[in-house]
Amino acid sequence: MNTLAILVGGGPAPGINTVIASVGIEALNRGFKVLGIQDGFKWLVRGDTTHVQQLQLGDLTHIHLDGGSILGTSRENPTKSQKAMQAVIDTLQKLGVTHLVTIGGDDTALSSSYVAGQSDIRTVHVPKTIDNDLPLPEHVPTFGFQTARSEGTLLVQNLMEDARSTLRWYIVVAMGRKAGHLALGIGKAAGATLTLIAEEFRQDRVPFATICDIIEASIIKRRAAGRYFGVAVLAEGLIEKLDPAELAELQDVERDDHGHIRFAEIDLARKVKAELQGRFLQRGIKIAITNKNLGYELRCCPPVAFDVEYCRDLGYAAVSFLLSGGSSAIITVQDGEVVPISFEDIRDKETGKTRVRLVDISSESYRIARKYMIRLEQADLQSGQQLRLLAKAGNMDVETFKRRFAYLVEGER
Repeated sequence: MNTLAILVGGGPAPGINTVIASVGIEALNRGFKVLGIQDGFKWLVRGDTTHVQQLQLGDLTHIHLDGGSILGTSRENPTKSQKAMQAVIDTLQKLGVTHLVTIGGDDTALSSSYVAGQSDIRTVHVPKTIDNDLPLPEHVPTFGFQTARSEGTLLVQNLMEDARSTLRWYIVVAMGRKAGHLALGIGKAAGATLTLIAEEFRQDRVPFATICDIIEASIIKRRAAGRYFGVAVLAEGLIEKLDPAELAELQDVERDDHGHIRFAEIDLARKVKAELQGRFLQRGIKIAITNKNLGYELRCCPPVAFDVEYCRDLGYAAVSFLLSGGSSAIITVQDGEVVPISFEDIRDKETGKTRVRLVDISSESYRIARKYMIRLEQADLQSGQQLRLLAKAGNMDVETFKRRFAYLVEGER
């Protein structure tokens, strides 16, 4: 009997249990023995075969609507050494595994490709991440993203109503690692006052003051219109754009097993709040600002109908791909058709790591998002009346206002 194993790596995402159920049920129906491996690669690298559960239909038939992961997850990185990877392969072979389905993001995909490349175990990877940053075709989301965006939108809408009711501003930092998909998706759908993502800055380093200037100018523009509240959504990828000298914590911040900075450890929202309140107070304006980090709340919520259907398709497609003799690929569903993408096709040729899909700021979708934000524009500086209103709202003279903010709308930042 062939044995198919399922494991989950990386952070949680809505729809994991749906994929597990879909893969497991289809594999059982095809005559496989199905094993659920707990906590990703964590125990496999230790040669431990005890954290494994044989899955039966009764374990799978009612979990497709649940959040979280019945198999747990971890960020254990077996690619960090040949010894660790060999331990994974040896342990899988000891368990009799002939086929492996991994569920995860870019790092888990890389680990899955190593298993396929160094053994005769057939592997397929089901791409998941609320960050939506795997290098799939532009119109193909990673599962979990749509649910996270939907839940995040509801939370930001609540904050917007609170901001209106209490006349305050919220600075919200949304998860997403380097990519701004989640922050932009939430901000655009919720109608946030503005959304700021790392991709709109072409330079490698962005001064912390510039980020604060953009938000401050938006606050002033709102005040000039008689509106003393708003919500600014920032992508956590902005943290990587900052000079480490400006964020001393970056020197000591914890990193995960793949070497990524744990962005959630850097409280960018709090730093922006403190800076903006200090600026306004220096000019005699007291402004209420509340900081909020958004991300962990989104990772284990029940999947929306889109992700339930999508994940069922992905799970079925993963098993069908393996049974057709396929291996070493990411499984996708495009226009209703199963399209496997080779691991080699998603790797950066220089680093060997999985490429990251960033927000395309030249796209029509991004341009539309910008149209509905309240941000300083060139037209604001070209109208004498508007310029005087802005300067007054910021409690500064016209020349000081222009000197402070004109660079934001003049050419590339």
